Amino acid sequence: MDITNEAFDAASRRAAAKKTAFPTIVAVRYDQRIARVVISLVSGLELAFAPKDVQGLEQAHPADLIGAEISPSGLGIHFPRLDADLYIPALLEGFLGSKRWMAAENGKIGGKAASAAKASAARQNGKLGGRPKKPKDLIAA
Repeated sequence: MDITNEAFDAASRRAAAKKTAFPTIVAVRYDQRIARVVISLVSGLELAFAPKDVQGLEQAHPADLIGAEISPSGLGIHFPRLDADLYIPALLEGFLGSKRWMAAENGKIGGKAASAAKASAARQNGKLGGRPKKPKDLIAA
């Protein structure tokens, strides 16, 4: 597939616009003392987060996080030992994961919540026979 000069120029313009809208990464490191990935931006802002809270790094061991590299655009990070990439603008957009992934994570937290109202509703549902059975035509064979 050949890329036309027009397509290349359009992609370059989009990349330049993204770089002006978001400060680039100047340093990335894993701080074992606080168990956080620390990202330094050209603006002087530093971001630190626990890897377990980030999509793609949930199961990473500390040794896997050492040696992270900044992408040529300055907007991404590559973890060679995990073959994982983080695009910082998208990461912050969903707050350390895509919007869909974050919604699933938040749903897990909500599902674990215990309250008097939830316990009461579960007791009432149990008195009625629990959850209704799924129709047989919906059950996969």
